[in-house]
Amino acid sequence: MKLNPCFAALATALLLAATPAAHASSGPGVAWQAAAADADIDRYFTQAKAEKKPVLLYWGAKWCPPCNQLKATLFNRADFIEQSKAFVAVGIDGDAPGAQKLGTRFKVRGYPTLILFNPGGSEITRLPGEADAAQVMKVLQLGLSSGRPVKAVLADAKAGKKLSANEWRLLGFYGWETDEQQLLPAEQRAATLAQLAKASEGVDAETTTRLWLKSVGAMAEGKSADAAQLPRLRAVLADPVQAHAQMDVLTNESPDLVKAFAPAPGEARKALVAEFDAALKRLNEDATLSRADRLNALQGRIELARLDAAKDDPHPNGIPAALLAEARDQAGRANREITDGYERQAVVTEAAFLLGRAGLWKESDELLKSALARSHSPYYLMSQLGGNAKKQGKKADALRWYEEAFNKSEGPATRLQWGSNYFAALIELAPEDTARIEKVAAQLFAEAEKDPGAFYERSERSLKKVATLLGNWNHGPAQAAAVGRLKAQLDGVCGKLDGSDTKAKSACQGLMKKA
Repeated sequence: MKLNPCFAALATALLLAATPAAHASSGPGVAWQAAAADADIDRYFTQAKAEKKPVLLYWGAKWCPPCNQLKATLFNRADFIEQSKAFVAVGIDGDAPGAQKLGTRFKVRGYPTLILFNPGGSEITRLPGEADAAQVMKVLQLGLSSGRPVKAVLADAKAGKKLSANEWRLLGFYGWETDEQQLLPAEQRAATLAQLAKASEGVDAETTTRLWLKSVGAMAEGKSADAAQLPRLRAVLADPVQAHAQMDVLTNESPDLVKAFAPAPGEARKALVAEFDAALKRLNEDATLSRADRLNALQGRIELARLDAAKDDPHPNGIPAALLAEARDQAGRANREITDGYERQAVVTEAAFLLGRAGLWKESDELLKSALARSHSPYYLMSQLGGNAKKQGKKADALRWYEEAFNKSEGPATRLQWGSNYFAALIELAPEDTARIEKVAAQLFAEAEKDPGAFYERSERSLKKVATLLGNWNHGPAQAAAVGRLKAQLDGVCGKLDGSDTKAKSACQGLMKKA
């Protein structure tokens, strides 16, 4: 089981021990250049080639909690700002007119994604946003200094060629979570990471450990790890220095790592959970870490405490009272103390999520409601409130919050995503409400007609979701009539698309088949 997907990519470890370089800059920040279409990107790559500078591309969205964590921490750090002078910084807002089409071009899906390109436009590496900020900075500097694509480095490693310690670090800290199968098919990741861990032995111990831990965490559900390697995991957990260095892996992969080495409930699992809990408790109490890091460690402890409960049990038994008290206290403290709007969007949403995982629904709801007025993207919190209500069996409340979240959402890609979430809730919770279901689907198709990027990346996935749900829902005369009208509407949308855009045309027509 993975932790909150919002934070698996970037919500961990973006602050570090107080050093001069770690302080936020009070002067001008990074000179981000906005890209909304292919022409913008081409212009920036031409600029980079002329200036002999690499390109750092950031893909994100206003509402995205880990994107906001970046803005609150990494992007305003003095050392990052200084380093940014060495590259052309390009920012893509997922709701910009051509952003989703650019997502297809660069094969990016998850917000946020950070990609470093060389001056010639070849991808060097995808930065590991989930790692400690100091480590992210080191990887950025390694990429800037080498300019060698990580794809070539991986090929050499798999071929048994000798790599430098820095090249191994590029592989160890590559953004595997945002790879989108650029380097490897997903099903080959666990075995390849294990191969790399073995091949890197004797070069850089920290990187070897990271590759090995990631290989175990990436194994298929239900597959067991080599029991002979359990002492190795225990050594990492017991050593504060090693645990700190592997913090992002230990917090995000804790349930998977425990299940891999202790597949069945019992004394062996109980002992390993206790060792994990002690390591995560140290990280949760580490004042040098950001609130997001500390809360992620706390969430790891909660996930381990409910490991033997049903995956989506809304009221898990057996979570220690002391741990519940810590969840309440830390969530409340974060809500009271955080003043930066970006950090609030990142941390409060994470705190509300972990409260829900602990079964503290009242506290989670109250936290989200108290944060609505201060959020620059309240619709994100409204969606969480809808999810909370649905998990508690409160159908009317869930639909009310999902509808309000959709109505308040902003930006074409965001509105399609939020609308598809509301639509899915309607299909699940009120399938008999044919008129309402048809109205929401019709509204989404009408908005797609006005959005040139509607049939690319995240927006296309949102529309596919709607079409697939319509197909599954279509099982009676009233539903068939509604689906028929929606198909006719979608046919009109497809007919108005630019004939030269074969990708969008094909995607649109494919939706009609799903419906």
